[in-house]
Amino acid sequence: MPDLIFNLTEKQAIAYDYLTDSTTTEIGYGGAAGGGKTALGCFWVISQCLAYPGTRYAIGRKELKRLRITTLMTFFEIFQMIGFPPEKFNLNNQINVGQFENGSQVILLDMARQPSDPLYTRYGSLELTGAFVDESNETEAESIDILKTRLGRCKNKKYKLKPKLLETFNPSKNHVYFHYYKPFKDGSLDAHKIFIPALATDNPHLTEDYLDQLRNADKITRERLLNGNFEYDDDPTRLFEFDAMQDMFVKKPAQLSEVKYITVDVARFGVDYSVVILWDDFHVEQVWYFKKNKTTELSAFIETKSVLHNVRKSHIVIDEDGIGGACVDELDGVKGFIANTKAIPQGKAHEVPNYANLKTQVNFACAKAVNAGGPSIYKDIPTEAREKLIEDLEQVKQKDPDKDAKLRLVGKEDVKEVLGRSPDFGDAFIMRWFFEIKPKIIFDFG
Repeated sequence: MPDLIFNLTEKQAIAYDYLTDSTTTEIGYGGAAGGGKTALGCFWVISQCLAYPGTRYAIGRKELKRLRITTLMTFFEIFQMIGFPPEKFNLNNQINVGQFENGSQVILLDMARQPSDPLYTRYGSLELTGAFVDESNETEAESIDILKTRLGRCKNKKYKLKPKLLETFNPSKNHVYFHYYKPFKDGSLDAHKIFIPALATDNPHLTEDYLDQLRNADKITRERLLNGNFEYDDDPTRLFEFDAMQDMFVKKPAQLSEVKYITVDVARFGVDYSVVILWDDFHVEQVWYFKKNKTTELSAFIETKSVLHNVRKSHIVIDEDGIGGACVDELDGVKGFIANTKAIPQGKAHEVPNYANLKTQVNFACAKAVNAGGPSIYKDIPTEAREKLIEDLEQVKQKDPDKDAKLRLVGKEDVKEVLGRSPDFGDAFIMRWFFEIKPKIIFDFG
């Protein structure tokens, strides 16, 4: 193989070392615009294919069309940068497979979920040495997980190559956040994984005009694409504003009414939590959470706290779906919350609002209050509870907002796929607004 001369940036060089070592198998790179993400991935694939004849690498993106007009363009630009004759790479546009003269192949992979192939069975016949997923944050986690099972199957043993997966991405509150950024921030990344943050300012090849465009962008774009801030989400379908959620933990509570409430989400599986929240009006006074507790134990705990804090039974609401129904049965007088029941009629005319179900209605009411700066949360809430609550609320997103139909949310199963768990803290929190949408009974004694 001829010597390849490609001027890697400092961050690209660090990533390349991990991409060619004998221990790391999953590499996350980027976290902002302009960090040289696509160029790194393309150069790595090209250099590996040329160094190891007969190997096979995939370059994937959510949409094949966008891959061809973006990633593939960079791929050919790398040829020019390293002085490699492009005619020595034969790309078959019919089957989206390119081949070098030494027999190494590059497969262009459409990674979108397809109605005819919801389980990605089309990956089943792939035998790959490694893979590069560009803009991984746009691709579903399941697609990437299945792709990983196809790595290490082509010449890896012959050349003693680790099955490598490179994911490049901009900040996003989905699988890239939980798979790479959060454990990187917490210092808990698995030994076989690495995340290399790369910002636009790490790339000496960018012009000042490009950087100025990022500096002059709106706050969310600036935080994400210039500063690499993963805590900001640019998804327009999300209901809760990030800054408003943060404000709940620092603002002083409004004048309290001393009218107390308890909201409860009951765990269904071993990795989930039962979450109990004590409210004074719209101020969270306490949050308790448990794993693997029996419903009888949880009911006894709720009973004890309701007596201790003088909470009326009619001011307690418990998620009644699944095993939560047992707690509702064991505690006479509490309210049961069933997510998929019809929305509650509103106003004097008792009109049924345009929500797909009760849970959607309550989430919209809660988001409106949070974004307006209403609720507050006691400052000493456990860090784990605070982080999980924000993570849960950030995943509350409107589904198909452009469709002329009832308002609905992204399904719980999709949220669980992103979080790796059920959104128990968020579910317990939003139920406080169940009491606000219920029709108030007004007694006229005149």
